[in-house]
Amino acid sequence: MPNHELPLGAPVENWTPPPSPSGRTMRGNFCRVERLCIKQHSTDLFQANQLDRAGVSWTYLPYGPFDTLDAYQRWLAATGCGDDPMFFSIIDQASGRAVGLASYLRINPAAGSIEVGHINYSPAMQNTPLGTEAMYLMMQQVFDLGYRRYEWKCNALNQRSRTAAVRLGFRYEGIFRQMMVVKGRNRDSAWYSILDGEWRALQRAFQTWLADDNFDGKGGQRQSLAALTAAARAHESAPEK
Repeated sequence: MPNHELPLGAPVENWTPPPSPSGRTMRGNFCRVERLCIKQHSTDLFQANQLDRAGVSWTYLPYGPFDTLDAYQRWLAATGCGDDPMFFSIIDQASGRAVGLASYLRINPAAGSIEVGHINYSPAMQNTPLGTEAMYLMMQQVFDLGYRRYEWKCNALNQRSRTAAVRLGFRYEGIFRQMMVVKGRNRDSAWYSILDGEWRALQRAFQTWLADDNFDGKGGQRQSLAALTAAARAHESAPEK
């Protein structure tokens, strides 16, 4: 042991790096999240994205929009078929159609960290329970595998993404200035994370929100997820008595 009094981080006892995600299908009540298959999913995804006629959903992504199915399929083949990033299609259980994408990336088992990104929700799934459930299913797999840290990063100007991160239970960590150049413009990146010690309380918040009895006959929510995750974070941060 070093013979000095400099501060050190807390011991991480019995640490074993987790495995990389297997790409298995994750199933919920509203959606299933399965590995991207260009042949099966690309046409559905392209058509769902066409509902965004102004192309707003592509504003902060480093690619897109795509004018043709062929161009979209070429991009998917070049970007979405590896193991890092590991792309998943989000399938609407009601229709059986692919309506969005998300991925794991910067997968670092040695550090126990993994990021969620490349999130592209078409208008067919925006502001619906299935979009929230998809994020819950991906979080659940990460922490079940034994990861210590789950990251969310976005353009600091992307207020919708930043609001979504907080609603989902991520904690804000700060701004990385001039982190990259995207579509010829500077991007400062906002960083958020969830740690393994925070997950159980957040998991209960998601389960409460996704429960059948949280929705009325018209599909309206009785409790908001933002309120539930805020309460979970507050409980986690409260000093012990």
